[in-house]
Amino acid sequence: MTTLIDRNSTRAIASSRARYFYFYMALSCMAVAFLGFAPTYWLPLATGSFPSMPVIHFHGMLFFVWTIYFAFQTWLAASGQVARHRTIGMIGVSLATAMTIFGFFAAVDAMKRSAALGLTDAGIAFAVVPLTGILFFAVVVALAIANIRRPETHKRLMLLAAIAILDAAVARWFLTFLAPPGPPGPPPVPVTIAPALVACLLLVAAIIFDWRTRGRPHPAYIYGGAALVAVKLLNWPISVTPAWHSFAGGILALAQ
Repeated sequence: MTTLIDRNSTRAIASSRARYFYFYMALSCMAVAFLGFAPTYWLPLATGSFPSMPVIHFHGMLFFVWTIYFAFQTWLAASGQVARHRTIGMIGVSLATAMTIFGFFAAVDAMKRSAALGLTDAGIAFAVVPLTGILFFAVVVALAIANIRRPETHKRLMLLAAIAILDAAVARWFLTFLAPPGPPGPPPVPVTIAPALVACLLLVAAIIFDWRTRGRPHPAYIYGGAALVAVKLLNWPISVTPAWHSFAGGILALAQ
């Protein structure tokens, strides 16, 4: 009898950990986003030393609110409040839509600022990073919504979307602690690859958790993770192609 109780207790603890795993992962994403931008955005903003266009501030606030919303949604699901989780799901749809729109505006604003510095080509090349990033986020969130009745797929796609937009926060760590102060203007596209791969370590943790709890990684992680890494790696060769410069340059010309 004691052995049976012990086994049931162990299973209950394991089940609880599994249910709250996505909540803990969401908290990790929120911590990475906040700490990553703390030295270059939050602290300067608090001291009034971060002048910028309103679109940049709104873009930043939307993306950080997303991390809070994602953490709250995963907590609702883990605590069994599935009906409430679904009820406020439309907020997430609206928020992700606004993030996509203002992510695009922020990328265009960055190109305009680069052009004002006489670095038009560098700004156009770098624009591939935020534009493909927000496109990947939007596509994965759309797929998650399409799979809302398949919770195992839905929650993994939502986690993948959250991880996909963390490379900018991680890049701030690199700039603050590893990179010496450089000239104004966008960084070279190749330097964005390392922060993106560091952010993907959260995805590796999720894959390991899947392996331990279900014996194999979920297809959403396999195909979605492969697509995410491919996007981050391909940004570099794409950024130097005439086709990209024609496309992004056309967007810049329309915005000026």
